[in-house]
Amino acid sequence: MAMTIQKWLLFLFLHLHLHVLLLAQPDLQYKQCSVSDTDTYTEKSTYHKNLISLLSSLSKKIDKYGFYNASIGQNSDMVSAIVLCRGDVDLEGCRSCVSDIAQVLVRSCPNKTEAFGGYDDCMLQYSSNRSIIGARSFSTPLYMWNTEDASRHKEFNQTLIKLLDNLRDLAAAAGRFRKYASGNVTGPKSQPIFAFVQCTPDLSPQNCSDCLTEAYGDLPECPCYNMRGGRIIGARCNFRYESYNFLKHVSLEALPPAGKDDKTAPIRKDDKTARTVIIMVVVIVVILIGCISIISMKRQKRKLVDRVQTISADDISTTESLQYDFSTIIVATNNFSNANKLGQGGFGPVYKGMLPNGQEVAVKRLSVDSGQGYLKFKNEVLLVARLQHRNLVKLLGFCLDGTERLLVYEFVPNASLDHFLFDRVKCRQLDWEMRSKIIGGVARGILYLHEDSRLRIIHRDLKASNVLLDAEMNPKISDFGMARLFASNETQGNTSRIVGTYGYMAPEYAMHGKFSVKSDVFSFGVLVLEIISSQRNTCSKKEESMEDLVSYVWSNWREGTITNLIDPVLRGSTGPNRDIMRYIHIALLCVQDNVANRPHMSAVLLMLSSCSLNLPVPHNDVNPQISSMSGSSKLTESKLISSSGSEVWITELYPR
Repeated sequence: MAMTIQKWLLFLFLHLHLHVLLLAQPDLQYKQCSVSDTDTYTEKSTYHKNLISLLSSLSKKIDKYGFYNASIGQNSDMVSAIVLCRGDVDLEGCRSCVSDIAQVLVRSCPNKTEAFGGYDDCMLQYSSNRSIIGARSFSTPLYMWNTEDASRHKEFNQTLIKLLDNLRDLAAAAGRFRKYASGNVTGPKSQPIFAFVQCTPDLSPQNCSDCLTEAYGDLPECPCYNMRGGRIIGARCNFRYESYNFLKHVSLEALPPAGKDDKTAPIRKDDKTARTVIIMVVVIVVILIGCISIISMKRQKRKLVDRVQTISADDISTTESLQYDFSTIIVATNNFSNANKLGQGGFGPVYKGMLPNGQEVAVKRLSVDSGQGYLKFKNEVLLVARLQHRNLVKLLGFCLDGTERLLVYEFVPNASLDHFLFDRVKCRQLDWEMRSKIIGGVARGILYLHEDSRLRIIHRDLKASNVLLDAEMNPKISDFGMARLFASNETQGNTSRIVGTYGYMAPEYAMHGKFSVKSDVFSFGVLVLEIISSQRNTCSKKEESMEDLVSYVWSNWREGTITNLIDPVLRGSTGPNRDIMRYIHIALLCVQDNVANRPHMSAVLLMLSSCSLNLPVPHNDVNPQISSMSGSSKLTESKLISSSGSEVWITELYPR
């Protein structure tokens, strides 16, 4: 009897000890799990055993430089892993961090053969059936940011870029064991800026420099842009900056203020000669680069103008020339005065103007230092000028003058949808009739891009801020700088550079760069959920868990509490609520993880316009048992002949 009690006490102690350890491990600050159906393993398989064996050894084998990589197994059972600690973390802290992440990442990405995640001090990536050493990661950059605005954005960003460029060169040349550098400078209004940059040591100096350069290029698209702090995280390189000292130690001293010389050491004659030679070489190189840039810019301008001028007059609704004189735009916008400024986007400001004929216009002035500005400019001119639809913003023309690149649009008086939707006062102007009209208009605009125009176009950046509202609150889709043109027989594409806005991106695009018309369908679904809830897609009202909006909707759908999503402004009579519930159902069909399960926009528009049409049950890959809704609804199946003549099974929810 005593032996039995001892065994039970031992079991209880071990069980409680295990739970204490699990509770002690904090959730990951960021993670990415493969969304591919093929990137999975089964419990107790050879791959699973290899994965557990490899991850359990990482914390012991990592060296004092905070980097370790290894592989185990053969063929399809092979597992490769890379772990990297921040350059200013000591060995004890590094090993503790790696020990935690090795356990938490597997639980966070259950049965996935590819995963990437981390804490502030360390990150881990593992993959299957291939070595990931020196290879491009499957993951895409992740963004984190400080919510406080920086003072004097332009000067702050210029100072930040100079610091990051300096640190990039230092990190790339730091040596083969640790490619890391940190430092600080003083920005405008005496704002301090602390930063670090880091690459995995297996990268060559050039590859490290290229990786960080590409990461810097994502800054204008990052929500951290113009903020006092931010971080862009990739599996091969990452950087962070803040307006406070978050570093454990700073390896680079602050840059001296301009105009002050260091007089602590005497300058020798040889030093003067060397300095003179260096200055002359730098001046010559700068002159050569300037000449090459001017020649290249003129060639690009000439090619673009030639291509634009080949567009026939039938392709635009206005009888005026597509190209405007710069002097005309200067007069129209009062020399780009702040009083005429409508807003600031990632690629430059937008100004209100009035043409000599009295027509009001919106002028987008693309930033001179925007790395993607020229491509965005060309994309919009060559695509939007050929598109004519009441739910697409109309491009009236463009202007090229030296380094100036201007796009001239019709003026839409009520700004963008996000100005109303996420303002607790203005959103009261959006009753259900108006919101459903906006949803329907956006759907018709996307359908036109996908199927009804002469071109097949994937927008790739559909979101609330890119939906403008005219005087009658009709929606107009804008910003085609990220759009891709497809041939009539093409159905999908691939890209190594992910553009757009995280949260609206379909998982197959965000993780693997695969995009299709179904990618826009996913973004549309997220937008519908935002319109119904008046919540941003980044987080929900469940502040204790800070779920993203889509996950919040899925969990409420499973629990039968989907009315929690509806904006209190809309809650009222039975009729609108029934329509709102149907729109949420349609939105969930659009945001399914499985691409094949998402409807095309033609089917979405049909579902939106028909109250009698039965709807399929939506599923997400995280939990396929969506249909078990806590007994709150019953499911009935029926058969329907679609407009294409094919048979599809559909299901409708009937409240008890």
